[in-house]
Amino acid sequence: MADAPRKAPDNPSLRIRILFGEDAMLGPGKADLLERIGETGSIAAAGRAMSMSYKRAWMLVMEMNAAFRDPLVESTRGGARGGGARLTDAGSTVLAHYRKLEDITAKAGAERIGAIQSMLRNTPIGR
Repeated sequence: MADAPRKAPDNPSLRIRILFGEDAMLGPGKADLLERIGETGSIAAAGRAMSMSYKRAWMLVMEMNAAFRDPLVESTRGGARGGGARLTDAGSTVLAHYRKLEDITAKAGAERIGAIQSMLRNTPIGR
C-alpha cells in the first residue's frame, strides 16, 4: 500500500545549525533550550517544555558551557529554596546573535525558498 502524499507546510521554515569544528555546534534545539531556560529559570522546566529529559537538557547545557569561552548558563543547586538556572550575559548574547542570524537568513533566502517550494507537489503554490 502506497503512502499518501504529505502536504508541505504553507509557510516553510528555515533551521540553521552552525558547526564550529568537530566538537561544537549551535542549532535550533540548543537555542530553544537557552530561550526556555531564560523564560523558566530552570533547566528541568526548560527540558520538560521541550519534551526532553532533565539529563538530556543538562548534558546540552554542559556541552554549550564547555564549548564557549564563558559559560552560557549558570545554575544553582536545589535546597530549601530550590535550585535554578539563568542565562549569563554570554548566553543572552549568543542567543540574540543566533536569533538575528535566523532572521537575516530567512529574509535573504525567502525568494529562493519560495522558488523551491513552488516545485513541490501538493502545495498551494505548486498546484
